[in-house]
Amino acid sequence: MDRLAPARRSPGKPPGFQNWRSLLFLHWEVPVDQLRACVPDSLSLDLYEGKSLMGVVPLVMRDIRPRWWPAFAAINFLETNVRTYVHCGGEPGVYFMSLDANSHLGVWGGRMGWGLPYHFAKMKFTAGEHQHMYQVQPVRQPATFSTRYQIGDPLGPSQLDTLQHFLLERYLLFVERQGQVWRGQVHHRPYPVQKVEVTEVSDSLIQAAGIESIDENPVCAHYSPGVDVEIMDLRRAGT
Repeated sequence: MDRLAPARRSPGKPPGFQNWRSLLFLHWEVPVDQLRACVPDSLSLDLYEGKSLMGVVPLVMRDIRPRWWPAFAAINFLETNVRTYVHCGGEPGVYFMSLDANSHLGVWGGRMGWGLPYHFAKMKFTAGEHQHMYQVQPVRQPATFSTRYQIGDPLGPSQLDTLQHFLLERYLLFVERQGQVWRGQVHHRPYPVQKVEVTEVSDSLIQAAGIESIDENPVCAHYSPGVDVEIMDLRRAGT
């Protein structure tokens, strides 16, 4: 499987732009059989050394706009996604179990434009001098997420075949719509990555996605100050 090809920019002008900031990547190992039941049969699970992983990724979304929309009118919001890793047609990517945002317009755009499972949530992010805090309270369900963390030293570029590269360097997403698998691509520079010490975490979003067995604490955590992103159009996988 070519894990570098998806990072290459597609030709042409991007239909949209987004800036992703203050990304916290938290990952848990989950049972393969439970995860398999939560992912469409049309997608294959992408395992790392035989292990299946799910992530909760809270971030700040900045300057969200289609290409034809003026930059001064771009929208900003908080987002938290629950994701796992799949491949389709030999291409590795992300499958989103859920996405929560505190913007009704952001939710509408994600659902209508991409067919992604966006929902509205009450969210709060505080960036302190020594500690960051992020809280999520989805409106649709009683599941919640909260964390406190401290950012550490740079880790350096993600190296191919490492867990860091496997989890973070993902440029494709897959979504099933009306029985068809669609493929979306983003383009950005490789994530600048830093160490992070998670001092507190409470999550029930993964269980709400259908996973019953999960450890209390994540197996790994990474932080990135962010990247500027070009958004490409959805197209049918394999075309």
